[in-house]
Amino acid sequence: MLNYLALSSYFIALSQGRLDVILNPFKLYTIPIQDWINTGVNLLVDRCRPIFQIIRIPFSLALDGIEWLFLAIPPLILLLILGLTIWQLAGRKIAIYSVIGLIFLGFLGVWEQTMMTLSLMGTAVLFCAAIGVPIGIACARSDRLEQFVRPVLDFMQTLPLFIYLVPVVMLFGIGKVPGVIVTLVVAIPPLIRLTNLGIRQVSTEVVEAAIAFGSTPKQVLWEVLLPLAMPSILTGLNQTILIALSMSVIASMIAVQGLGMMVLQGTSSLNVGLAAVGGLGIVLIAIMLDRISQAVGEADRQVSWFEQGPIGFLLSQLNIIKKKRIQKKPSLLK
Repeated sequence: MLNYLALSSYFIALSQGRLDVILNPFKLYTIPIQDWINTGVNLLVDRCRPIFQIIRIPFSLALDGIEWLFLAIPPLILLLILGLTIWQLAGRKIAIYSVIGLIFLGFLGVWEQTMMTLSLMGTAVLFCAAIGVPIGIACARSDRLEQFVRPVLDFMQTLPLFIYLVPVVMLFGIGKVPGVIVTLVVAIPPLIRLTNLGIRQVSTEVVEAAIAFGSTPKQVLWEVLLPLAMPSILTGLNQTILIALSMSVIASMIAVQGLGMMVLQGTSSLNVGLAAVGGLGIVLIAIMLDRISQAVGEADRQVSWFEQGPIGFLLSQLNIIKKKRIQKKPSLLK
């Protein structure tokens, strides 16, 4: 009788275990993707560290150069240079706003942090443009490459931003250069997408007309496709700038100095004032860069660059532009 009860209990337990496995099959096996990723990254760190140290060099040179330039020039002279440059690129109103915003940040005592953040953003956006625009052009010209790149961009844009920090720190260490690299990885997808989209939206009739008039493929690219796709490319660059600026706080977690570090320190020490000043600085810079990039994208292409901004003002005072316009009128009447 006892043996019968024990045997019955065994079969009941066995059937219960099988039922649990059927109802929850995930207990049987889990994919060890975490171990695979750790093994892969450790292998990269052990075998390819010299390569990643070489990759750091151009980023380090560009970042150190821009940061040195911003910090070496006295603030008043730099304000004058930036104001005139922004006036030439984006117009007088945006230049006035930018100068006032930078002066305000200077009086808040965060001039140095602002210049560090601007140099970090400038370097990241520079490399984004140098890498993203050619990839976007290549995607526009090859459907197979576009099909390969699209899921990669989807993955890059949907992956939580903090996840990028771990492999970047393991491969490149901490500091400013890894901050530029992680900002580049996060900010480059919109530029690739919108460059690809802008070139694909160029009318085929325009391209065929250019080819019919004897244009070479290089001339079609530089004189037809890129000028017509420029509004879309500049929109992508605008998105890249804003995403890069939003990364300033996350990048500060790997010891990147600047306004983002102020926000991080203020948050971690419950210093609301410090965090607010850093956040205000980021907002002012974001608005400034957004308006500049939008104004460049909406610029009147029928007016030459030297007929506007401070150069146009100077030339008009010297009556050079007026003379040119007067010389053009007889030819127009003909």
